[in-house]
Amino acid sequence: MKRRNDQNKRNSGRNKRNKSLRARALIALAVIAGSLAIALTVPVRLGLDLRGGTQIMLETRSTPTTEADAAATDRTLEVLRGRIDALGVAEPTLVRSGDQRILVELPGVHDPKKAADVLGRTAQLTVHAVLGPAGTSDGATAPPPADPAAERVLPDESGQPLRLRAADLTGRDVEGADARFDQQGGAGWHVTVDFTKTGQGRWKQVTARAACHPAGDPQRRVAIVLDNKIISSPQVDPSVPCGAGIPGGTTQITGSFDGTEARELALLISGGALPVPVETVEQRTVGATLGDAAIEAAAWAAAIGTALTALFIIAVYRLMGLLATAALVCYGLISYAALAALGATLTLPGLAGFVLAIGMAVDANVLVFERAREEYAARSRPTPRSALTAGFRGALSAIADSNITTLIAAGLLFAFASGPVRGFGITLGIGVLASMVSALVISRVLAEYAVNRPAVFRRPRITGIASTGWVRDGLLRREPFLLRRPRRRLAASAVLLAVAASGILARGLDFGIEFTGGRLIEYATSTPVEPDRVRTALTDAGFPRAVVQSSGDTGLTVRAEHLTNAEEATVTETIGGLGGGTEKIRDELIGPSMGDELRRNALIALSLALGAQLLYLAVRFRWIFGTAAVAALVHDVVVLIGVFAWLGKPIDGIFLAALLTVIGYSVNDSVVVFDRVRELLARDRITPLPRLANQAILQTLPRTVNTGMGAALILTALAVLADDTLTDFALALLIGLAIGTYSSVFIAASLTVELHPHRSAPRRRVITSR
Repeated sequence: MKRRNDQNKRNSGRNKRNKSLRARALIALAVIAGSLAIALTVPVRLGLDLRGGTQIMLETRSTPTTEADAAATDRTLEVLRGRIDALGVAEPTLVRSGDQRILVELPGVHDPKKAADVLGRTAQLTVHAVLGPAGTSDGATAPPPADPAAERVLPDESGQPLRLRAADLTGRDVEGADARFDQQGGAGWHVTVDFTKTGQGRWKQVTARAACHPAGDPQRRVAIVLDNKIISSPQVDPSVPCGAGIPGGTTQITGSFDGTEARELALLISGGALPVPVETVEQRTVGATLGDAAIEAAAWAAAIGTALTALFIIAVYRLMGLLATAALVCYGLISYAALAALGATLTLPGLAGFVLAIGMAVDANVLVFERAREEYAARSRPTPRSALTAGFRGALSAIADSNITTLIAAGLLFAFASGPVRGFGITLGIGVLASMVSALVISRVLAEYAVNRPAVFRRPRITGIASTGWVRDGLLRREPFLLRRPRRRLAASAVLLAVAASGILARGLDFGIEFTGGRLIEYATSTPVEPDRVRTALTDAGFPRAVVQSSGDTGLTVRAEHLTNAEEATVTETIGGLGGGTEKIRDELIGPSMGDELRRNALIALSLALGAQLLYLAVRFRWIFGTAAVAALVHDVVVLIGVFAWLGKPIDGIFLAALLTVIGYSVNDSVVVFDRVRELLARDRITPLPRLANQAILQTLPRTVNTGMGAALILTALAVLADDTLTDFALALLIGLAIGTYSSVFIAASLTVELHPHRSAPRRRVITSR
């Protein structure tokens, strides 16, 4: 009877496992099939650095009350940046060029007319009472009057010309606008407009006058004007009585909107008033910043590095490594499909986010397999299936904590940053979610199916989890005590920080053109010249960091920082040798593309991300662990910046992306170690913390080494095979990977031991006789 009950229990457990496996398999198939369908039908938008796009030159104009000086142009640039970002243009670049011009680059937009339509509505927002029809029907737009207080005639959305009263409100009176969908009230899509305290009274007055006219009368309408064009002219609702107006500071614009129209109108209204009007003085289509050769080299480097990583994982984990590689391929498919479905833009900083996510996908599999190896070695009668199940269960906490901390950072970067930093946050968040699906669903389905095969069950060593691995066998056999003198480790790190800081102080930081601005020169050549040839020639002439782009059929633009007149002559001579007759048609100083607001938002987002990670780690572990992890992270950032200062490498947008990636790696490593420390503390409350922390480091060191080797292979391939820009990016990541591994193993753990109030071994109480 007992034997039958045991058999029933085993059968019941087997049935539950089979049902769970089938459910995960169905989810995996659905995700892969959906991702494949999206990948085959929806293209991914590429940024200007990968694809090219449209370049537009805007010029600010003075008004009777405001001078279009450099300060006004800077304020205009920041308003335009927020407006263009809100309109969904794929990660634009805005640069001040001189005192009154703004250079705008719109990636993926190859139609100058379309680009002009996006930027054409950039004058001040005004709200007018309608005085009636103008008596003409040609729909022509009247020129703006010389006196801003004078009446004007403009066509409404249907082309009917309307006489408008002088402006009653401006964009400064509008606090914000939002598109909403009211399903219960029957209003459908509508736009809600909020006014400032000053704007509330003015809006009430203009609607009070309009409400005195009968329904359907043009004078009951209110016109919202942007760039000398009426973007909306709604009628005041018949329920509003004459002289009362619409109080409360909030109003709704209803009508036959669809979602896209409502959102666009809301964004145009809330885009902000420009300090001065702007005019489009030039627009053209330009080529990609990197060029086809650089992109091809990067693709080959990524392919070779990924192949080497896959071979390494297969060599270490055998069958499980092969299945993990297949899951990584699915990760790439899911990430690509998610990027395409969301309409996000892929740029070089975005690629950095995917590099970090690839590392986390590899790391999740390595965590599971190393934990399965531990379980296999610890059991008296182990099987690959039981060890693998325990491995997934034991590694889940570390995988969840490391991914959640990264998602917190990605979400805050997306919410508060802009430009390339925001793009990094978008792709990082997509990549992390895809890596979790890859590691916890797809990889698990493949692994569990494999270990249930009779051939694999009879040959457990081919799974790769029936052995302890070369790291444990070779490096950890003697169980060294790595935290014997934690203060010495911290002192060595303090010396390293001092050396890095001295490099920053002594050599200074070589900020790239994104931070410092520079010089923009445009040439017209008699014969077409490939930008890649120009880049190579300028590199040979001593200008390796010059940004070269095609402009039209026979045009070239060169951007470089701190070009003297003699150096400019050298650039011109070099290009003339390639393009035959060469004419310089523009030579201007340009401002930094990373404006004050962009830099400020990036710093705020990064600070919030670090604070949120510290809070999460304090809740999940203890505040000591969170403090130690953030301290190790700051150590890695300072050291990496210091190394680049000593090497004379540029601190530019690519380096910023690399720095954000290093931060992700550093936090991830520390979380894995602390997760094991927490687990050991829960089981053993007698052993001193230094011994437990050392035990945690030794147990997670195989994962650290194998994950680091996998990432290093990809980065080394990029450093060796890619062009100069991506070489610096890969170099920064390699340095950050090495420093981050060291800091998580020694600095974070040593600092935890020093900060812990009961870090030493407890004194044993001994009873003695007198």
